[in-house]
Amino acid sequence: MRFMTIASGSSGNCTYIGTEKTNILLDVGVSMKNIDIALSDIGMSLSDLDAIFITHEHIDHIKGLGVVLRKYHIPVYATGGTVRGISECKSLREFDFSLLKSIRNDQSVTIGDLTVNAKSISHDANDPVCYTFVSEGKKLSYATDLGYYDEDIISFLMDADALIIEANHDIRMLEVGPYPYILKQRILGDKGHICNEASGELVSRLLNEHVKHISLAHLSDKNNYPDLALETVRQAIHQNPLSGGEKDFGLCVAPRYVAGQLVEL
Repeated sequence: MRFMTIASGSSGNCTYIGTEKTNILLDVGVSMKNIDIALSDIGMSLSDLDAIFITHEHIDHIKGLGVVLRKYHIPVYATGGTVRGISECKSLREFDFSLLKSIRNDQSVTIGDLTVNAKSISHDANDPVCYTFVSEGKKLSYATDLGYYDEDIISFLMDADALIIEANHDIRMLEVGPYPYILKQRILGDKGHICNEASGELVSRLLNEHVKHISLAHLSDKNNYPDLALETVRQAIHQNPLSGGEKDFGLCVAPRYVAGQLVEL
């Protein structure tokens, strides 16, 4: 299995995930042009995709979906609530709505040699989910837009070879930052986003001896800094005995506007 973040943050989210036989996108929150550029850099194109999975219907996760579907007619998998939200999003304009396939928030879907598992999360969307992707004994766990996490989420995400986990904001920066009070409360609430400290705690809980890569995702451009998120999560990791106080498990921040590194598992 291999994967690459194409964009990550409130301005747009998109991730490529593939195997020898199967290629998918997770979220399409950026333009088709940006996706084309990122895929071409690894010798691929949108015509190679077998499916698209969507975490939820917020515009930073579906902004480019209409354009892509009008040209490529790729099947899209999402929960029923998310499918409804996509269908009601006027900015996507018209496309073949029969491409939208509803899945349950606890369902597994097999696309070629890739098994995709969905799990309900807490966020202010219709029916948002996080995902795990499994192929040939390798597992990638992806969880962003988390208001909070519990033991069920931890159990679902654990035992992965790679993690893409939200580290949205620094609480102090958010509290004194430019956002209006109601938006700050939304971000800090149980249906908002997790902070750097909560991200570090989650990543530390998910560590295992075979984790090879950890990407911190969906960072706020107003209420966080990449180096601050990295250092906060790194400190939490180093408190875990598995790290030996030295390992960082390939820890990095997913870039906001450009593709990250292609990671091979």
